[in-house]
Amino acid sequence: MIVVWRITERCNLACPFCAYDRTLPRGRRTMDATAARGIVARLAEYQETTGDPVLLSWLGGEPLLWPEFEDLSREAVARGLRLSVTTNGTLLTRPAIRTLLGTLFAEVTVSVDGLAPTHDRLRGWPGGFDVLAKSVRALADEKRQRGQGPKLRVNTVLMHSTWREFSALCEAVADWGVEEITFNQLGGNDRPEFYPAHRLTPEDVEGWAAALPGVRERARGRGLEVVGGDAYLRRLRATSRGLALPVEDCGPGERFWFIDERGRVAPCSFTVEGYGVPLADLASVEAWRELPERFSQARARRRLASCADCHSTQVCEKFAARRAESGVSGAGLTPEQAVPFPSVMVEPCPAG
Repeated sequence: MIVVWRITERCNLACPFCAYDRTLPRGRRTMDATAARGIVARLAEYQETTGDPVLLSWLGGEPLLWPEFEDLSREAVARGLRLSVTTNGTLLTRPAIRTLLGTLFAEVTVSVDGLAPTHDRLRGWPGGFDVLAKSVRALADEKRQRGQGPKLRVNTVLMHSTWREFSALCEAVADWGVEEITFNQLGGNDRPEFYPAHRLTPEDVEGWAAALPGVRERARGRGLEVVGGDAYLRRLRATSRGLALPVEDCGPGERFWFIDERGRVAPCSFTVEGYGVPLADLASVEAWRELPERFSQARARRRLASCADCHSTQVCEKFAARRAESGVSGAGLTPEQAVPFPSVMVEPCPAG
């Protein structure tokens, strides 16, 4: 079971495409510590009772800003859970943070949106790319010295102005010691004022997809895996053309749960408001085990608009390990796979 948990809406960077941009005048919810401990305990009990291994992935905002991050991470590992985190990397300069991540975590994902000038501009962080290069290299070096440590991953957001840098970015992060790179496309829900001028066009997607096999091969030769399956390329193509990709049955809650900063549990980040289950209803392990059936019944009663155009990266094979060279030319969409849909789409979660 993969559990992605957005524990805070706080962030210390100013990304113009993100809802958690620190310059935005908005509320900043953070997960209650007592409630969080209860969820960690239930997840551990779920794992022990079912034999289903749980990977708990912290997300934000910037999760390393959460005051309970270290204590709850240690508690989760002590209870037998595996941990992952997606971070902007600003706190990786601290040796204690790197040690925590290097010794407790199974995966560490760092958000990098292009080479130095691009990344620094998009993150509102002058010199940030160089800071990340030094910090991630330190993480990789410390992992080698220990002989073990987390998978090191970079996630990037593809935009009209950034996709051409993807190959060079792969080369750069491979030099840092990164083992895997994933990608999101820019979405329009978080910051609709930013989206029109920066979204991927159909031509962008086709140019990027045509180059992808070569990028994969070169990256693989340097120890970096570029992941993402054919379904994910179809997702990018559909969004660029304003087409919807409905999913009739994703098996909601069977392999993936999303938890928000209020503690609501849903099949994905796009269905919290419609299908989210509050903590008050999840006091027992049995209640957690019944979530897939509960989600399926809710979906049968009322299918959300987000299900008529699924952007869940888990469903769309963002993390597929298999190669995605097939079908890289042409639209890659049949009439049965895509239907017309408004051009401004929901935002993929900042974790990717």
